[in-house]
Amino acid sequence: MDCRVKPGNDEMDKMETWMPSGIAKHFIALLLAAPLLAGCLERGQPTMVDSTVDDDAFCQAGGTVKVGSPEYIACRKDRDVQQANANARTDRRQRNLGEYMLNNPTRP
Repeated sequence: MDCRVKPGNDEMDKMETWMPSGIAKHFIALLLAAPLLAGCLERGQPTMVDSTVDDDAFCQAGGTVKVGSPEYIACRKDRDVQQANANARTDRRQRNLGEYMLNNPTRP
C-alpha cells in the first residue's frame, strides 16, 4: 500500500466548496459573539428612569402648589433625598449579597 501523498490527489477542493468565504466567517463569528458582548453594555450605573413627571405631579399636589414655590422646592428636595436613600439601600444589599456569596461558596 502506497501512503505517499500524490499531487492533485487531495480533497481540499471539495472542502472549499462548503466552507464560507472570509467575510462570511467573520460575520458568523460576530453573530455568535454579540450576545456575549451585550452584557458589557450593562456595566456601571444602571440607566435612571425619568421620574420627574411623577415628582412634579406629587409635589404640585393636584395643582395646589405652584412650581418654584418654597413648598414645591422643599418637596422636590425631599423626593431627591428619598430616591438617593433608596439607591444606597439597593447598592448596599447588592454588595452584601456579593460578599455573602464570596464568603460562603459551599452553601446556596
